[in-house]
Amino acid sequence: MVTARSKPGDAVFRAIADPTRRQILSLLRGRRHTVGEIAANFRTSRPAISKHLRQLRSAGLVVAHKQGTAHICDLNAKPLRAVNAWLQGYEAFWGESLRSLRSYVEQTERHKEKNS
Repeated sequence: MVTARSKPGDAVFRAIADPTRRQILSLLRGRRHTVGEIAANFRTSRPAISKHLRQLRSAGLVVAHKQGTAHICDLNAKPLRAVNAWLQGYEAFWGESLRSLRSYVEQTERHKEKNS
């Protein structure tokens, strides 16, 4: 039986699993935005966008502060390092797969040349 134990990076993976939240992060990558500016980019309701922002904040990906009556949101990309670290474990796999493919193609080409 596999038991699910929550790790610090899990909240980040859950946060970026949703396409709307990934779009919000893309918006914030360019510059800071108010909640209203973010919501204006989506067809969903402002409360729905606020819910997405709460999840991004809880994962540490968005930092919000109040400026007058507006809530300003900034991107904090540091938690994405957990995603990068996880992906790096697969780089060796992908590299080996590509080397194997290249070797196969080269062997096939040599075989064709021999038989021509």
